[in-house]
Order: sequence, then structure tokens, then C-alpha cells
Amino acid sequence: MPNVELADLDDRRVRPFSGMTDGQLKRGEGFRRDNPQGLFIGESARVVERALDAGVRPVSVLVDDRGLAHDRITIERSLSAAPEPPVFRATPAQFRAITGYEVVRGALACFERPAERTAEEVTRDARRVAVLEDITNYANMGAIFRSAAALGFDAVLVTRSCHDPYYRRCARVSMGAVFQVPWARSADVRDLRELGFETVALALRDDTLDLRDSRLAAAERLAVVLGTEGDGLRDSTIEACDYTVRIPMSHDVDSLNVAACAAIVFWELSVAPRRA
Repeated sequence: MPNVELADLDDRRVRPFSGMTDGQLKRGEGFRRDNPQGLFIGESARVVERALDAGVRPVSVLVDDRGLAHDRITIERSLSAAPEPPVFRATPAQFRAITGYEVVRGALACFERPAERTAEEVTRDARRVAVLEDITNYANMGAIFRSAAALGFDAVLVTRSCHDPYYRRCARVSMGAVFQVPWARSADVRDLRELGFETVALALRDDTLDLRDSRLAAAERLAVVLGTEGDGLRDSTIEACDYTVRIPMSHDVDSLNVAACAAIVFWELSVAPRRA
């Protein structure tokens, strides 16, 4: 397997793995500008594999000696991309010094970001869509994408204030589902009505439907809108939706973590066939 052993930790070619934040990678600051979409880092074999499955183009790979053996198949697959990306091989100490991570779940790969898609494109054939408003927790974002993929939701729309699904930690928590479920940024839930969707706001209000209401299951096209921890959805968003829904609960518990809430809602409202 062709690889480059690192002699200089300040090698400019490994800067995406060390000296750049997720935001700087997205903007391509000071590294490369031939891809206007910028870059992102994929962490772990599962994330890298699913990015490759989605046709995302790798730029380079950083791996330590242990990861080289463990993730060999994934790395070889990355090398099959054209043109071949360099594989930078580091000792465990060098790897920690470059990344600043004490624990890394396998090889890191730097990818070119795909061009952003529109809400119209990702929802064209969708029957069930999740809309995320102002969610800024990487773990919640990643977990919601993973549930959307597993439980048969067709697309995810995120507002401009949400964390980027391609950010390293979000993609890792999603187990690469951010490359399986089409997503796009969208500013206003009212636009979904024009696309033929009935809209459902998950909110703690007295005038809510039970999640098991037959009208929801019968909807041909349904968009479920979830808000951030604590404040929940904006009042204007709730008012713009066709229905407000809450999950029935016991023991005076009024709410769940948004990722747990999403998994329950996706299971209840999905129209995708399920394996036994």
C-alpha cells in the first residue's frame, strides 16, 4: 500500500487534520480553493466507507500504525479513487500531536465537500421528512440522522443555525448516515406546504394531537419539525405547522432529549417497510 511516512509534523499537506477547525475546512481557508464547497474530515472506517459509497471524493488519509492494519480495506478503497489520495502514516505519538485527539476511532480521511442540494431536490420523491430547527449539539444531530436512516425517513432539512451534518463529530455519531439520508438547508417550514407536505410540530402544548392519531399515519407526505434542547421550536414555527404533536408520557415526565424524541416519532410515523 503506497503511503507517506511523516517526517515533519508541520507538513502543510496534513494541515486539514491539525490546524483547521470544521468551519475553516468548510470555507477552505488557506489550504486549497479549487473546490468551492470546501473540505471535511471523516473519522472511522464506517464513516469513510459510507462517504465513499455516496461518491464523495477523498483528498488524503491520515492513519497511525495501528489504524493502518485495522482499516486496511477502507484505506485501499480510498486509494482507488482518482487521482490517488496520499496516505500519511504517523506513529501513535505523531497522530496525537497532529490531531490533538487522545482517542480516535480509526483512520481520518479528508474529503471534498459535495455541492449543497436544495430542499426541492432532496424531497422530490420523499414521503417522510424530518426538519431540524436550530439544533447545535453534534451528538443530537448525528443521532437524529442515524435514526432517520434506520427508521425509514427519506430526507432531512436543517435550518441555517443547525450544526453542519458533515462536521467530524456529527458524521461520526451518525455512523455515516449523513451520507445515506439526503439533506439540505431550508429557512422556512412554510415552504414545505408548497412542496405538498403536511407539517407536524413536536411541542409541549395543550392543543396537541397524540402521536398515534390516525390523521398523521394516513398523511401521504409528512414533515416532522423538531427543535433545539431547552427552548424547543419557535412560536412562529409551531403556528406555521398543520398539527402540533406530543409523545404520551408517564410519571410526570414532560419531555425527552430531542434525539430520543426523534427516534420514537420516526418509528411511529414511518411508512417504510421494516425487517422482522
